[in-house]
Amino acid sequence: MKRMTTSAGNPISDNQNSLTAGARGPLLIQDYQLIEKLAHQNRERIPERVVHAKGWGAFGTLTVTNDISKYTRAKIFSKVGKQTEMVARFSTVAGELGAADQERDVRGFALKFYTEEGNWDLVGNNTPVFFVRDPYKFPDFIHTQKRHPRTNLRSGTAMWDFWSLSPESLHQVTILMSDRGCPVSPMHMNGYGSHTYSFWNDAGERYWVKFHFKTRQGHQHYTNAEAAKVIGRTRENYQEELFGAIENKDFPQWDVFVQIMPEMDAEKTSYNPFDLTKVWPHGDYPLIELGVLELNRNAQNYFTEIEMAAYSPSNIVPGISFSPDKMLQARVFSYADAHRYRLGTHYEMLPVNQPKAAVNHYHKDGAMRFFDNFNENPDAYYEPNSMNGPQEDPSVAEPPLRISGDADRYDHREGNDDYTQPGNLFRLFDDGQKQRLFNNIAEAMAGVPEEIIQRQLVHFHRADPAYAEGVARALGIKNQAVKETGDSK
Repeated sequence: MKRMTTSAGNPISDNQNSLTAGARGPLLIQDYQLIEKLAHQNRERIPERVVHAKGWGAFGTLTVTNDISKYTRAKIFSKVGKQTEMVARFSTVAGELGAADQERDVRGFALKFYTEEGNWDLVGNNTPVFFVRDPYKFPDFIHTQKRHPRTNLRSGTAMWDFWSLSPESLHQVTILMSDRGCPVSPMHMNGYGSHTYSFWNDAGERYWVKFHFKTRQGHQHYTNAEAAKVIGRTRENYQEELFGAIENKDFPQWDVFVQIMPEMDAEKTSYNPFDLTKVWPHGDYPLIELGVLELNRNAQNYFTEIEMAAYSPSNIVPGISFSPDKMLQARVFSYADAHRYRLGTHYEMLPVNQPKAAVNHYHKDGAMRFFDNFNENPDAYYEPNSMNGPQEDPSVAEPPLRISGDADRYDHREGNDDYTQPGNLFRLFDDGQKQRLFNNIAEAMAGVPEEIIQRQLVHFHRADPAYAEGVARALGIKNQAVKETGDSK
């Protein structure tokens, strides 16, 4: 039998009764066991993520099935058949920790790979694009997805007001309001790195890269009505589906592909390849097979292995790097900073985040310094030093970027075509998909002032006149978009 103790290891004689001055007397402050128990309960919840609070995850492997070593020196891709352990976390964006899983929302698709060169984190979504292209607008956008400061309710008016004033959001809005906005489970959706990243090889050549994860389980989605029935039955269907499938050894898999763009092609494309609201046409940059992602182990403890899993695009390995993607550049800072606030200074040494590769740095002290703090070599606590401390390795220096420009606050709205790609996506939908899109948008616009609706209809019209007409019909209002745009095509 294991003996119950306090957190300091002191044995506990009675875990049923508080220490009092007689049977009817007041509690005594010297009951340190009671105080410790209550104090720990008060601290059981760490701050939830500001976004992506509701999540589901599991462990698995990435197996390389095609040689892409000519593009990257990353050892994770060094040979066909190589397997790397990883942990995945899927999530909704807007909902709090207690929100229903089956809400219409973008899904996060975050992956941590434990490579021999350190952890590589790929943070993306189940969509290849996003609502904004400039990180200056990200906090504003997230405010519209959260609760109104007076009503404490979600605000459709705030959401559509922001979108109607931000044309770059149209591509993602179209995906969100389409069938793809309600996947039936984490296994039945694709994943994307979304951002443009880069590869570099031993020859110092750089390539821009997009990551794609194609579900082998097939795309499956709910309508709004079907999703409402699911939520009426359970608010935890994603957790049930993912956990249950792995427990039953029905391991979900995704085929992994990359799109590769030679570095200087970025100066030739008609669109900005670093714009998070754009996709790369597959006809120009076809999918190249990379490997297979499989999830095959559930966490033993959800809190320590999934809730405390911390992903950041700042975690890269030699051969994989960043790009001029403005949103990616900002997230390199903001993700790690969020984890330092939420989990603590040394969050990356928590077991689920700890690399399997050796960790050697000169970060000193701080809260939660529960691992070696210069104990083994106390004289080497600064750098450079003559005390045999860790040293830099010039061999892993990446090649310089060959794309540059003047430093300025460039207006991301000027010279951008925010309508062609959403229009192309709309025209790919069949009649049933289009009608569901119209109906979903109409439902989401309930209670929104018509002035904002008409402003948004202009964006739909510029993507495709039939898009605006269909939404107006679903809303039962007159479409003013033609008059507003002066466009009769």
